[in-house]
Amino acid sequence: MINISKIKTSREVQKKLQSMSPFEIKDELIHLAHESAQKSTGQMLNAGRGNPNWIATIPREAYFLFGQFALDECRRVMDVAGGMAGIAEDKTGIAKRFESFLSEGKTSPALELLKKTYEYGIKQHKFEPDAWVREMVEASMGFNYPVPDRMLSHMEPIVHDYLLQEMCNGKPPKGKYDIFAVEGGTAAMCYIFDSLIRNYLVHKGDKIGLLVPTFTPYIEIPHLDQYDFEVVNIIASKTAKNGFHTWHYPDSELDKLKDPDIKIAFVVNPSNPPSVAFPLKSLKRIADIVKNHNPGLMVITDDVYGTFVPGFVSLMAALPYNTLTVYSYSKYFGCTGWRLGVIALHEKNVFDDKIAALGDKQKKALHKRYETITLTPEKLKFIDRMVADSRQVALNHTAGLSLPQQFQMMLFSSFSLLDTNNTYKQLTRDLVATRLKLLWEGMGVDIVPDPMRAGYYSGIDVMVGALHFYGPELAQWLEEHFEPLDVVFRLAEKTSIVLLNGGGFAGPKWSIRVSLANLPTESYKIIGQRIREILMEYVTAWENSKKK
Repeated sequence: MINISKIKTSREVQKKLQSMSPFEIKDELIHLAHESAQKSTGQMLNAGRGNPNWIATIPREAYFLFGQFALDECRRVMDVAGGMAGIAEDKTGIAKRFESFLSEGKTSPALELLKKTYEYGIKQHKFEPDAWVREMVEASMGFNYPVPDRMLSHMEPIVHDYLLQEMCNGKPPKGKYDIFAVEGGTAAMCYIFDSLIRNYLVHKGDKIGLLVPTFTPYIEIPHLDQYDFEVVNIIASKTAKNGFHTWHYPDSELDKLKDPDIKIAFVVNPSNPPSVAFPLKSLKRIADIVKNHNPGLMVITDDVYGTFVPGFVSLMAALPYNTLTVYSYSKYFGCTGWRLGVIALHEKNVFDDKIAALGDKQKKALHKRYETITLTPEKLKFIDRMVADSRQVALNHTAGLSLPQQFQMMLFSSFSLLDTNNTYKQLTRDLVATRLKLLWEGMGVDIVPDPMRAGYYSGIDVMVGALHFYGPELAQWLEEHFEPLDVVFRLAEKTSIVLLNGGGFAGPKWSIRVSLANLPTESYKIIGQRIREILMEYVTAWENSKKK
């Protein structure tokens, strides 16, 4: 018998749950934590969610403020009692009227953002003023379908500038990127996987590289029947001198990408859950591998947490020809409900070149697939094929992200471009850094500093802690008497805290993920203390078993 308090969720049940996504297990953990909180004076703390508990206010205020101007423009065309207005199609004189709106408006950060955004488009991109304001009105009111379908012509350059600033550390490669505005990173993943298969860039059963730990859909989607990929895990297995994970990739793991049979690599950078970015050394290593060993490698990089790392550099900067980038606005700006994301692909890329090099049979099939939307299907870029595929090709004429979403995305982008002091950015970084510090203080463990750490999540490996503080005997005892899921279930049932199991992210099976984004800051010290309490419960039981 093990002298440790029992929990409701038996070892047998935990074994069955191991194969499920942590996001599905989470629902049961929330139920147990809620029950626990009701029986005590404690409060349920759900640190399993990645949804941030902050929002960027100024770009939202600018969105609503501009809406007043846009409505007035529509009423200029037609204003009928009962709530009907017209569509502001005519752009003549609209810029002058907007300038008057700005000069007569009450001074505020939102008004200043609108003014500087307007000026930025004209000065940096030579936008024709009337066309620029007219598109903003159309976007904010949403009275037309998206045209161009991939992204509005004035919105795309602003978003393009934002991506180059944040993903390339202000040092982008030559050339430009084409951008497809999508309904968040979730939609981007679906569109990418689907179009890769439909355009013969990968085939069912192909070998792919997956850099782990990683966000669970990148683990689960490759095993769906229509893909059934052979997955090669590339593991962030580096450790510090004290044995704790650094969550960086040793060269020996990155070198797996030298295998020319690996057709595509999926990357989340900074990682999820470890929340650590590639150092420049690793970026250069990957670029060298592609150049000298696997030049046809396609890379999908999901960089949603990049803004939380000072000097962040994406693979879209280090390896532009081979890389397709996914970026979501959800975490940085606190806008998960807006569903804002982009797919970015350099104008010169391996995806287009691979399609051009397909065999005659495959080219003929693709010609037939896309011939209803263009007279020259063979010239259709891969990123535009994704747009068409996202609407089953036949509905390509109504494809694209809704115009109000694109307008808010543009305002988020211009807000960051114009925030030259990085005031908002520093606020977000300081917030998660404070929470990370409190979490580890609560556990009573020093965290190893790392300039590449985003700190949006924290990965804690219970087994590494057992080995470091108590040696292999405790580690072996844990393996023999418990399932790795016991930690998260014990936390939920006994302390009303919900965390996710790191093993579900293809991380170490005894690790847990703490989101540092979604709870009041003071909660994180409590979470750290509760984690320590549960871990010490194991230690006490182990020590008692030795006495017996």
